[in-house]
Order: sequence, then C-alpha cells, then structure tokens
Amino acid sequence: MSSTVFTIANQKGGVGKTTTAVNLSCALAEKGVRTLLVDLDPQANATSGLGLEKEEGGSLYGPLCGEGTAMEKIRSVETSKNLFMIPSEVDMAAIEIELVQRENYLAQLRICLETVRESGDFRAIILDCPPALGMLSMNSLAAADYLLIALQCEYLAMEGLGQILKVVDKLRDAGVNDHLALGGILMTMFDQRTNLAHQVVQEVRGHFKDEVFRTVIPRSVRMSEAPSFGQSIFEYDSNSSGAFAYRQFAAEVIKRFQLRG
Repeated sequence: MSSTVFTIANQKGGVGKTTTAVNLSCALAEKGVRTLLVDLDPQANATSGLGLEKEEGGSLYGPLCGEGTAMEKIRSVETSKNLFMIPSEVDMAAIEIELVQRENYLAQLRICLETVRESGDFRAIILDCPPALGMLSMNSLAAADYLLIALQCEYLAMEGLGQILKVVDKLRDAGVNDHLALGGILMTMFDQRTNLAHQVVQEVRGHFKDEVFRTVIPRSVRMSEAPSFGQSIFEYDSNSSGAFAYRQFAAEVIKRFQLRG
C-alpha cells in the first residue's frame, strides 16, 4: 500500500503550520500510523522541534539535485517507533534557485519521493513547507494527495486562503497534479475568550462546511514553549489542552483519510 501524502502549507507565517506538522505527525505515530515527516523549510523548525540536529548533507537538497536518494536521508525519531523524519538545514534555501533551472521543475519533489512513497514503509507522509508560496511549496503541492491548511483564528489570516486555493486549482488545471485535493482546514491559535475567534471559526465553517475539521487548536503557552526544548507537545506536556486537541485532530485525519491498515 503506497503512502498518502499531505502537505501543510500556508503562505502566511505564524499560523501554526509547523506546530501542526510536528504534532500531527507525533499523534499519528502514537496511534500506530507509521509516519514520515519531511522538513522542507530552510529554517528547519520542524527538525529542531523534534530534537534532531541539523546536519550538513542531511536534507533533501542532494536528492533534489540528483545526488543520492530520499530513502538515504530518512532518520528515526527516538521518541516514537512509528515516527521518522527527513530533516532540513540551511542548504535548502538554495534549492529554490536550483529547481528553477531543472526541466519539469514543479515535479522534482514528487519524483524524489516516489521510491519512499511506493516502498510501503509509511502510511502517511507529511510535508512541512516554508511560509511562502515559493518553489518548495509549489513542489510540495505538486507531490501531495491532499493539502491541509492551518488557519489562524483571526481575520487577517483569512486573506490568503483564497490565494492558496487558486494555486491548487491552477496546478490541477495545468495537469501538474490533477488529483490534488483540499484535505481540510484546521483552525489554529483559537482564543475562546475573544468574540473575534468565535466569529472567524463560524465564518470559515459557514463557507467551507465539512472541509473544516471539527477539532480547533487552542492558543497555548505550553505549545509555544515545547519546540525550544526540542519536544512535541506530547513529550512536553502530555495532559495539556494542546496535546488533547492534536490527538483529536489525528483521530479525525485517520478517519477521514482511512489511514488504518
């Protein structure tokens, strides 16, 4: 059985995208789903957020340039027997320029990950993208089955939602990835004390209906502290509201995309 590939993308930074990539991956692994997290962001926040060191030559830069394979870059994550990672490092910043010069440049990540996907080693592959719709993010959309959008519960965060959905339509229409679908929208950084947060959730649900996940991720000091210790929220505070929410979200993802078996 080949893997289901998810990309977590949003051109706006600070919306909980990497937090979601890390904690969803950990929660899926905790529930027995063999998961590979691929860090495509040169800032490597997902890599450090799981306590992995940034190592020269450890990212997908080489394989994307035709040197070596993605399989060789996979590292196990000590905290979970079902969680694996391809880390990032600063050299990924140069890949944007390299990719533009290659033929079929939007398909390079899909080609690079093909052997990993078909190996049957992983049920889910999660791609964490930079906070911009650049070449890496476009490659991740071209390589994915589903786009998961992390959307902060404020009005300014909603402005770019239509933009990224237009990009999805263009990639489908151009035949770059004709099976790419919106997997769902996850509302993040929800502050239940403010009317604004409730209004944003209500408005997004009214427009996108069942495409919005039932789980809402709360704004949490514990969640923002965890990455500085190189830990997921489950290691840092397993009984926190954030850990509870991401377990709920993982259960939704497993059910929606039939990730069991």
